[in-house]
Amino acid sequence: MNPDALAAAACDPRRTRGRRRAEAPAPPRNEHQRDRDRIVHSTAFRRLVYKTQVFINHEGDLFRTRLTHSLEVAQLGRSVARALSLNEDLVEGIALAHDLGHTPFGHAGQDALHACMAEHGGFEHNLQSLRVVDALERRYPDFDGLNLTFETREGILKHCSARNARRLAATEPAGPAARFLAEGGPAQPSLEAQLVNVADAIAYNAHDIDDGLRAGLIEMDQIGEVALFARWRDAALADHPQLASMPGRRLMFETLRRMISGQIADLVETTRTALAQAAPADVEAVRRLPPLVRFSDALHAQQVELKRFLFSRLYRHPQVTRSTDLARRVVAELYAAYLERPAEMPADYADTTDLPRAVADYIAGMTDRYALREHHRLSGRRLFDEVGDG
Repeated sequence: MNPDALAAAACDPRRTRGRRRAEAPAPPRNEHQRDRDRIVHSTAFRRLVYKTQVFINHEGDLFRTRLTHSLEVAQLGRSVARALSLNEDLVEGIALAHDLGHTPFGHAGQDALHACMAEHGGFEHNLQSLRVVDALERRYPDFDGLNLTFETREGILKHCSARNARRLAATEPAGPAARFLAEGGPAQPSLEAQLVNVADAIAYNAHDIDDGLRAGLIEMDQIGEVALFARWRDAALADHPQLASMPGRRLMFETLRRMISGQIADLVETTRTALAQAAPADVEAVRRLPPLVRFSDALHAQQVELKRFLFSRLYRHPQVTRSTDLARRVVAELYAAYLERPAEMPADYADTTDLPRAVADYIAGMTDRYALREHHRLSGRRLFDEVGDG
């Protein structure tokens, strides 16, 4: 990436707000490339390979995990960033780190941990992702965390409650949480951070369709009722009529490929128009404006329809809810066990003045399969085996 070729409102790595702890440059990498590399080599990143996206990790080898999802978001984000002359390295770093704080078992694990921590500040996976890169990764002799740049940290903290934002801002007034306390409502993050948020939605909508069809929980005829999918399925069949009778999943793959490409084209065109109209002079001007990286109104409405379909037909499918209900029990029982017997955790978690938060940190860092092993070790039970396939 050539910094001289960046758009005026992009984040220039030569003008970063810097790191919380100053470090000497590391040429030939720029500061945002350095962030990306630290994320890729982190322990938390490797754990994503065994963390649930929708389907519990042991349910099948070909379903998406948090790692494959993060890679898909990074790929989509870089493609759009290149088209808009944004900072590709920053987009990639944010994309690869945005789910580092997710619990085992996806949103079910997060919900369970949030309930457990209700009297201790709750649990937010975006905030936990920031906590991972700021404190929980311990690889360097001079500091905890990865000591990432402000711009990467800002992109990681996608959401934050006002209560937690005030707590973070008390120790870092100009940090990434400050934008959530802006007068009149949260200020916008950088264009690169906005882009990752949108790429995240493109990725999970597409791969959840793929995984739902693969699992047999939704059917092509059902998803064909959704306008965004039907449009590109019909276009695929018009160009390749033989797909209608071909065995396997080629029609689905071709439809999703076109659907993703169509969304990216709409995103690039709409964002270019928004940038031309707003003409932000720099990244600070971006933060004072409404979101600029966005879809057209028509496509946004189609995405809302698709999300509603996935919520009702896939995420609330009895087979999925049965697994997620069990996952919530695993997390809740692990939390109770460690709170009662902290010596069952590694010493650096057990020896703390804030035991509930330490327990939450420990559980959030687990992979699906490690959480299941720990639950069996501590309880003597295998909840998923008890239910079986019936």
